[in-house]
Amino acid sequence: MKRIVLHIVFLCVILVSCKEEGQYASIPGKKIPEIVDYNFDVRPILSDKCFNCHGPDANKRSAELRLDTPEGAYKALKDSENEFAIVPKNIEKSVVYQRITAKDSADLMPPLDSNLKLSEYEIKVLKKWIEQGSVYEPHWAFIPVKKPEAPQVSSDWVNNEIDQFVLRKLNEVGLAPNEIADKERLLKRVSLDITGLPPSTEMRKKFMQNQAGDAYEQIVDELLASKHYGEKMASHWLDVARYADSHGFQNDQLRTMWPWRDWVIYAFNQNYSYEKFVTYQLAGDLMPEKNMETILATGFNRNHKINQEAGIIEEEFRIENVTDRTNTFGKAFLGLTLECAKCHDHKYDPISQKDYFSTFAFFDKVVHREKALGEVLAEPPLITLTDDIIQKELPFVNKKAPENVDVMVIEEKPDIRTTHVLNRGVYDDKGEIVQPRTPESVLKFDTLVFDSNRLGLTKWLFDTKNPLTSRVFVNRVWQEIFGEGIVRSSGDFGMQGDLPTHIGLLNWLSSDFMENNWDIKRLVKQIVMSSTYKQSSVVTKEKLAVDPDNRYLSHMPRLRFSAETIRDHALATSGLLNDEIGGRSVKVYQPDGIWEAASSGRGILANYVQDHGEDLYRRGIYIFIKRTTLPPVQLTFDAATRDQCEVKRQSTMTPLQALIALNDPTILEASRVLSEKLVKEKGTVEEKIEKAFGRILCRNIKPEEKQMLVDYYHDQEAAFSADKDKARSFIEVGEYPILEGRDEVKVASLMQIIHTIYNLEETIVKG
Repeated sequence: MKRIVLHIVFLCVILVSCKEEGQYASIPGKKIPEIVDYNFDVRPILSDKCFNCHGPDANKRSAELRLDTPEGAYKALKDSENEFAIVPKNIEKSVVYQRITAKDSADLMPPLDSNLKLSEYEIKVLKKWIEQGSVYEPHWAFIPVKKPEAPQVSSDWVNNEIDQFVLRKLNEVGLAPNEIADKERLLKRVSLDITGLPPSTEMRKKFMQNQAGDAYEQIVDELLASKHYGEKMASHWLDVARYADSHGFQNDQLRTMWPWRDWVIYAFNQNYSYEKFVTYQLAGDLMPEKNMETILATGFNRNHKINQEAGIIEEEFRIENVTDRTNTFGKAFLGLTLECAKCHDHKYDPISQKDYFSTFAFFDKVVHREKALGEVLAEPPLITLTDDIIQKELPFVNKKAPENVDVMVIEEKPDIRTTHVLNRGVYDDKGEIVQPRTPESVLKFDTLVFDSNRLGLTKWLFDTKNPLTSRVFVNRVWQEIFGEGIVRSSGDFGMQGDLPTHIGLLNWLSSDFMENNWDIKRLVKQIVMSSTYKQSSVVTKEKLAVDPDNRYLSHMPRLRFSAETIRDHALATSGLLNDEIGGRSVKVYQPDGIWEAASSGRGILANYVQDHGEDLYRRGIYIFIKRTTLPPVQLTFDAATRDQCEVKRQSTMTPLQALIALNDPTILEASRVLSEKLVKEKGTVEEKIEKAFGRILCRNIKPEEKQMLVDYYHDQEAAFSADKDKARSFIEVGEYPILEGRDEVKVASLMQIIHTIYNLEETIVKG
């Protein structure tokens, strides 16, 4: 009961903190820039308030007026040859300005019925832009990357170019960076960011005793060389690739794509360049030097949902599969909302419906079944992995069962079908024929340079003139470490997306990434070696007032760990973790009846059959994902649904999460097992509490913290001594073998302390 009260108090503290932060959420009034920039000052206003009726979509364009191009804005109005929407440097003759400041509601723009309204600040920006010449520029994300010079700032705080860009921006807004975090917290942070696991007691001891100037860099290199680095990086990529262990839809039956997941982990650990990593997945079957590995990697294209229900229209669902591949390509690699152009021209970005289906054509030549095959683990095209193939060609695939494994891959037949624009996006309403091409607004697809297939598409993607590929990936790596990307809308680099907070930094990192062979480990090291990353998470009221969302990075953000990391942390610190790499997905503890209630009652996945033994203690990345019924703990902690490509998870803090953390069998079992180990050891209660605290929180315990927990221990020991049945009931949790001859009262008492530590905010938050 006391533990529950403590947790409720903790939640109240969070709510009070949020309320206090809200007091400082109002940012002082914006100043009009001296030089108004079209991309960063004007386009966001026009995009939000004007482009819906006067943008790239010809079907919705009003009065034949187009404001997203200079040609459209400068030409004479439809009904008057002597009037112009915008006249550079002339406010009086610019009809747009007259309309946005009109007093008569009949003349006012945007119209009242649009529910849109320009603020006073926005009107002043547009006025100044017109006065300064109303110069149009291409959208910032469509301009090829050019490496800027790093700002020259004089400060001992600066460690690399990242810090130079960040410090200049902080100086501009009158903020100062935080000092470097203490060594214990920094070690916990970097270990969890690179491997998804807390530092071991031995690593912590070695790091704390190492006084060399490069001690931190030594640890970073050690973590990057760990086999668990690949698991941490793959965890995010599985969201992007919409990986799951079931097909989806109502029947939602089993599929065997886990060998592809083993390849992803292997590729990250081998530090494949981003170009190689993506090329294998998009077009490994088309490479001149293709082999079993490159073909297995193409499973990326088959991770979408598959409908095996009887009575479906095959062509309709084939189109849905190709649509998914096209949309995933747009979001995962270009950071664009291509899907918005499937049924009509994009409302905001310069992507036509023809552009969409021209991109669609790259994925449309893929072999597809002629009819539903019933409940099969893998639909053709597929490869069958035998023990012999794995031993000779795919040693990284962790296959234990003697049965062969079928894995879906991709196979192309160039003349298999013709691709059409589908009118209104309807599968059987075919329009004009299109050839494989890409949106010219990004980069023209030169058929003299690129083959008109997926291999040519990957070469187009990694052309140094492509403005998006590097920016999008660098931004997502930054997001994984800082919680938010330099562009916060990491799935939308288009006109409706967020502007980069540090455009110079994004361009510098993107250019540097390309110059250094798309080296992912090098990029991660650059970021975690920066003083920006190493800052303390302490935040003052002054910083909250100026920058409530920490957009300028004056401190390291405090971020809740992912669902997988919270689980892995408990397993690792308790000694339960099975750190085996790869293999089939496992079914861990889950409330009874969930699958049964949500299934049709047919097939192998109608009933949940839990795994046992060492499989219960695999990392979170290996937990079985059934699309229609996600594991409840992961769902509550904001894990991705895997229905479609997701490049950014939500991160919430809710009372339900606290309730689950208190009652999750894995957390309780970890508390019990660690308690048993410590009780068995020699030493005082104080020493055992100190050791448990250090293992879980990765820092030394403060005297007042120790005293509080020691008092709580004695309180619990008295309660359990008076009711030994209660002690026995409390520690009977989990399937891990119990310690023979254990003192149930002592185990229960220390378990209560450990469980409390596991439920502290500091345990599940990076800070």
